[in-house]
Amino acid sequence: MLVTLVDIQVKGEFVKKFIEATRDNYKKSVREPGNLRFDFLQDEADPCHFFLYEAYESEEAAANHKNTDHYRLWKERVEEYMKNPRKGTKTRVIEPVELHNWK
Repeated sequence: MLVTLVDIQVKGEFVKKFIEATRDNYKKSVREPGNLRFDFLQDEADPCHFFLYEAYESEEAAANHKNTDHYRLWKERVEEYMKNPRKGTKTRVIEPVELHNWK
């Protein structure tokens, strides 16, 4: 299993557009084979600060996500909305280790 935490700072004038674009990406990402979770979160203290929590069954499933049309479209669309480049942190899953506990 692979979980990536993506930290994103958005320019204030683009928050609504970023949310719209990322919702579109989210709706398609959760349907991908091998996707366990895809959460789209906004910092309560800073409305320009967002997180994506992406969990995939394997490195291959995560790599396949980056080859989808919806991901490529999202990446192109939101690039100008970001205050600085997004930062993804790959993590090692400690728990849950059983796939049936993920959904």
